[in-house]
Amino acid sequence: MESTVFAGAAKWSAAKNKDHLFGLFRMKPNTGAWEHITNNDLPDDTEVRAIVIDPNDQDRVFVGTQVGPYRSDDGGDSWTALPLPSDNAVTWSILLHPTDANILYAGTQDQGAFRSENGGKSWTEMNIPEPAGLCRMGFPSRTVRMCLDPSNPDEVYVGVEVGGLVRSLDGGDTWEDIGGGLMDLAEQDHLRSRIGSDTDTEGMMDTHATTISPTRPGTLVHATRMGLFRSDDKGETWSEMGVGKHSPLTYARDVQVSVHDPDTMYSALSVASVSDAGSVYKSTDFGESWTRFDNDVDVNSTMMHIGQSAASADRVYAGARRGRVFGTEDGGKTWTQSELPGGVQGIYAVACT
Repeated sequence: MESTVFAGAAKWSAAKNKDHLFGLFRMKPNTGAWEHITNNDLPDDTEVRAIVIDPNDQDRVFVGTQVGPYRSDDGGDSWTALPLPSDNAVTWSILLHPTDANILYAGTQDQGAFRSENGGKSWTEMNIPEPAGLCRMGFPSRTVRMCLDPSNPDEVYVGVEVGGLVRSLDGGDTWEDIGGGLMDLAEQDHLRSRIGSDTDTEGMMDTHATTISPTRPGTLVHATRMGLFRSDDKGETWSEMGVGKHSPLTYARDVQVSVHDPDTMYSALSVASVSDAGSVYKSTDFGESWTRFDNDVDVNSTMMHIGQSAASADRVYAGARRGRVFGTEDGGKTWTQSELPGGVQGIYAVACT
């Protein structure tokens, strides 16, 4: 193994083992062993739901904790807090600007969203509107994914679980709810789903990830409980991508465009939020077809997140909810799998150099 791999886990209320370990974990190159990172720089009982490695500096790592973002400039050995101006700073997502290292975004619980123009030293809260399709669930809403159009970085999208999608076309100064097209799809019988709320649009509002190809401005791919969906007009209208034609797994927890090939995408697919089956699928034609990528590894739970390496197109890692991490460093020909220590039950993020 030539890369450093990070995994983030949090407390998981549905875990059978309530004493499971959580926090930030690291596996250094050629060690084959996970290290639970606990030091005085990070908060007590650290929970990590987001990990981002700067593609231009592999030693710079950002994590989202229950008290806000942290940054490491030495590959995870030491950490600096980047406090948010909020009493509710549980951080679910972090987004880096592609060309300006000073600009970053953070998404938090209760659909919070923040922007920094000085590398996280200070933050401005952005006035995200409450989505019209927001579903009242048994847990707080959260900004689970943020993305921007690489060809126009002022075009920013915020995914809210369970509330759909909002959009800014001016770098976060103003926002608009664009979840209406997703709710319209819920008029189809097979896209209706209600588990914890009083509306059948819940499944379509159960946002998990959104991604944009750098060569397709305005084209979004969106992952929800009900599958994968595509918009070619910046989120105004949506169509179903039909991932069910290629996989028996349609619960989409993650979707990412390859950082090396704008036509290639990866998606983390499973049966449900809590399940005993999951997999990583790959498309090389921007979602027209999908094939299983993880070479039939033994996934014992919902596949949660995918981590790509900026240094190598052959290097991809993924994490399953109940503490198992899978990785390939040869483009999917062979895979390794390992268990995080301490009976981890709540993986939310994986990243690799």
